[in-house]
Amino acid sequence: MGRNNERNIKAHNDKLHKAQDKAKAKKKAREEKLKEITRKFNENKT
Repeated sequence: MGRNNERNIKAHNDKLHKAQDKAKAKKKAREEKLKEITRKFNENKT
């Protein structure tokens, strides 16, 4: 795909940002899951 015109640049950027947002959401979900596991572990510990 040539990115030398406005429409192709926009399509490329949209695809890129969608992938970045997906990766960011995945990382956030992993952090939340880890927090929940840690919280449960600490509850059971006491």
